[in-house]
This record gives sequence, C-alpha cells and structure tokens, in this order.
Amino acid sequence: MDPTGLALVELGAILFALGMLGRIAARFGMSPIPLYLLGGLAFGKGGIVEMQAAAEFGHLAGEIGVVLLLLLLGLEYTAAELVTGLRRSWVAGLVDIVANATPGAVVALLLGWGAVGAVTMGGVTYISSSGIVAKVLNDLGRLGNRETPVILSILVFEDLAMAVYLPILTMMLAGLSFAAGAKSLAIALLAITVVLVVALRYGRYVSSVVDSNDNEVFLLKLLGAALLVAGIASALNVSAAVGAFLLGIAISGSTAHEAAKLLEPLRDLFAAIFFVAFGLNTDPTAIPPVLGWAVALAVITALTKLGTGWWAAKRQGIRRMGRARAGAALVARGEFSIVIAGLAVSMGGVDSRLAALASAYVLLMAVLGPIAARLVEPAVRFFQRIGPRADPVGRAPGGEPVGL
Repeated sequence: MDPTGLALVELGAILFALGMLGRIAARFGMSPIPLYLLGGLAFGKGGIVEMQAAAEFGHLAGEIGVVLLLLLLGLEYTAAELVTGLRRSWVAGLVDIVANATPGAVVALLLGWGAVGAVTMGGVTYISSSGIVAKVLNDLGRLGNRETPVILSILVFEDLAMAVYLPILTMMLAGLSFAAGAKSLAIALLAITVVLVVALRYGRYVSSVVDSNDNEVFLLKLLGAALLVAGIASALNVSAAVGAFLLGIAISGSTAHEAAKLLEPLRDLFAAIFFVAFGLNTDPTAIPPVLGWAVALAVITALTKLGTGWWAAKRQGIRRMGRARAGAALVARGEFSIVIAGLAVSMGGVDSRLAALASAYVLLMAVLGPIAARLVEPAVRFFQRIGPRADPVGRAPGGEPVGL
C-alpha cells in the first residue's frame, strides 16, 4: 500500500477506535483520557499493533489539540474573574503548589533526573484536570454547592500559575542562559499583564475583530488567530499553550460564548488525538519499571489534594462534608499533566522514562479522581457513624457544628 493510503487507513482506524473508547468511558461515567492514553500505548512503538504511518499527522494534530485546550480554557474566564479569583485564592494556591508539586519534584530527583526533570514532574503532579473536575461537579449536581467556588478559585489560580510555569519550563528545556531565561520570563509576565489590561478595558474590540455572523468565517478567524498567536509565543520561548490561553482571555462577552460552542467539537477531536500521540511516543515496556513510583505518587498526591481542598474550604467556613468534597474534587489529573510531559519529551533534555511515569500517573489519577469525588460522601458519613457521637445540640466534641 502506498504511504498516503496506509496513513489514511491507520488514521481512520485510530479515530474509530477513539470513538469506541469514548463510548465505553461514557457508559461507565468516567473520563476518556485514560482510555485514549491506553489506545496510544497499544498503537505505538512496542504496542500490540504499531501504527507509525499516521504519526506525523498525529504529532501536528496533537500540537493543535494543546492550543485548542488552552484557548477554550481562556475563553471560560473573563479578566475580571481571573483577578477576583487570584485575590480570593492566592494563599490556598501557594499551599497547593508546595503540597502537590513537591512529591513529583522529589521523585524526579530520587530517580536522578536533575533540576529539569524535577521542575517537569512537579508540574505534572501539581495541576488538577479542569476538564475532569468540571465534568464531575456537573454530573454529581454539585455546581451550586457552597464549596464549589473554593474549588473553582483554586483551579483559576492553577491556570494562572501555568501561564508563568510553562515559559519557565520551556526556558529550562531549551537550555537558555540565565539572562536569556530571565528575558523569556519577563516577556511572558509582560504579555500576561498586557492581555489582562487589554481584556479588562478593550475586550470588546478584540472580540469584534474575530467575531462574525458566518460560522465558517468565525471558525477560520478563531483558529487562525489561535495558531498565529501560539506560533509567535513559541518563537519567543514563551510557550504556544500560554499564547492560546491569553488569546482566550482577551475574547470576551457573547463572542467568547459563541466561540466556545463552535470550538468544543474541534477541541475534543484534536485533544483526543493529542493523548493518543503522546501514547504513541511512549514505550509501554518502559512503564513497569516506574509503576511503583507512579502508584506512590498517586497515593501521596491524592492525599495532598484532599488536604489542600479541605484546608481551603475550612478557611471559607465550610463544614466537614463540604471540605471533603472540595478536596476529593481536586484529585483528578489529566490533560495538563500530559501537556507538560509532552512538552518536555518533545523538546528533549529529560530522561526518557519521564513519559512512562507521567502516563502511568495520569492513568491512575484520571480514574481515581472521579471515583474519589463519588465516594467521598459515603466515606465521610461512615466515619461519622463510627466516630465519637455528636452531642444532642448537633455539635461534635470539638465544638464544630455537624452537618453538610
């Protein structure tokens, strides 16, 4: 078979398999991310059936998937919401960084992966999956709960932290000097500041440039602008993902709402290809040697996320059940952990085992997160039943009101 025909057959088989895997995930009420990664592992080097003819398209489509993921994330926020969320959650956000980035960094250092590996794995274990968290909250009917604003504030802080973290990681992976790295970081911070100011004061003008009543024209403008900004950002060593995120923030109002609706199917398609492309480039035989580390990180960082959410919710006066729900909701890791690992692997400069560790870790956490969110309420009620009895006026021995 000629190369073009072979590539089309392989790509068609992969897309069809992704559709079947997504259907299976939906039936069990779970995120499809773990299944997409497993599909990539099965079709890649060392897998059950090796499909490399479609790898070139998969790599480019995966890059577009990252751009669309971050663009849609930016469209979800207005500049005012980001500023408000940052003011409300910066203390909890700093605790979140220390508690959840440290385990990944320590494991990387123990494995001898150096400073770059430590910074990369710190990011992998730090950031929760906004997509999985939002879906779980919606599926469980918790969007109106008292603890939900706490959860969303932490997610907003994490997203803003990524806008600073990704340029730093890109700088380290590129092996830039301190002066060049400082310049790259300054450009990133300046870009973030300028975009926030523009979005706050002139967002309607940015929106009017890309807006259109014709969906075809609207889509071409949006996708073209996103790829253009992402490419310029990448050329400046700021990170293509950050460029797309900032563009999303700058688009506001009804234009942002319509853009999100128009781009969601494309985002889902290319994001799925991105996870498969990451799996295609990960040798499944490299996973067993690091599986123990992945399990250890999963256990530790599930507990640290639980602790972070509990502490942040407690600061807002939320009762025990709400604190537990807040912590459990944040456990899931997913798309952004893979984005970080994929960036490190594609640019080089990290140990080849890092992709295997990140894959195994995300597989575990993307499954564990929704399960934890669903089981946290029965677990808390069970421990309340077997724990010290509350007094007749509904107060636990420590004097705190018992309830949700």
